[in-house]
Amino acid sequence: MTAIELRGVRKEFAGVTAVRDLDLTVEDGEVYGFLGPNGAGKSTTIDMLLDLVRPTAGTVRVLDADVATDGVEIRRRTGVLPDGFSVYDRLSGRRHVEFAVESKDADDDPDALLDRVGLAGDGDRPAGEYSKGMRQRLALAMALVDDPDLLILDEPSSGLDPAGAKAMREIVRDEADRGATVFFSSHILEQVDAVCDRVGILRDGELVAEDSVEGLREAVGGEETLEVAAAGADDAAVDAVRALAGVSGVTRDGDELVVNCASDAKTDVIAALEDAGVTVDDFHTREASLEDLFLAYTEGDAAGSESDGTDSRSEPADPDTPDDDAATEEVDS
Repeated sequence: MTAIELRGVRKEFAGVTAVRDLDLTVEDGEVYGFLGPNGAGKSTTIDMLLDLVRPTAGTVRVLDADVATDGVEIRRRTGVLPDGFSVYDRLSGRRHVEFAVESKDADDDPDALLDRVGLAGDGDRPAGEYSKGMRQRLALAMALVDDPDLLILDEPSSGLDPAGAKAMREIVRDEADRGATVFFSSHILEQVDAVCDRVGILRDGELVAEDSVEGLREAVGGEETLEVAAAGADDAAVDAVRALAGVSGVTRDGDELVVNCASDAKTDVIAALEDAGVTVDDFHTREASLEDLFLAYTEGDAAGSESDGTDSRSEPADPDTPDDDAATEEVDS
């Protein structure tokens, strides 16, 4: 069964196109990471999956059902952790979970769910006293009620400390092992890299890349990052490296250079630096990270090549998309 299927989906808000001609398929049991810069249309897409907004054009199917006509049944089988989850300040954490259990007519043990997400002992506290990270844990406990067939997680690691983020990853893996489909949006790329079967990258409302992380790495030419300790490096040396074939980007911090390049261009980079009078004291390479790939598809040439040659566009932010880079929030306590 296909868990999520969007065909020709377009969403406009007052003349602004937030999502354009989106085709997206997520298979049953898959862990799918949904990425994109602010304003790319991620939250609008999630809202359409949940039937919170209707597409201007196209079809949205979730769990092999039409969202427009079978929304109630879909929501019964779906667990959702929304971005910016708000609690009822006076109600305890346990009462929040009890409400989720009652709304799905399920028989889950609220205390067992709270324990699973790391809130054992905090169930009696008013949720208004919870930190940001604790509220995320509470929202996850509610999303897990009744063993949903589909989990939709929007920025699930927001506010979590490293231990909380690790626990979140473990729960995602456990749910996938159980057979659930997990669809989540995150700007913490290490989380996506650690748990996802496939990744989709949205840019200006269009899906510009979709593959496993390894597949994306190969699609951008198998680039590596060359880190060079280069005494005496200056702007002229950087320009000489940047002009080389196979080099897609160069940054300099004092005598440290970071060069994104094809594997067979590394020797040319070192030679160009030495020709520019730079002393290369040390260098090493690392494979392109998901962050490198994300930047390549959302800011570099790869993005343009994946969008039918259309130039990068600057559009107003998606009206439904929160600012992922908002001021730092209170973390898990």
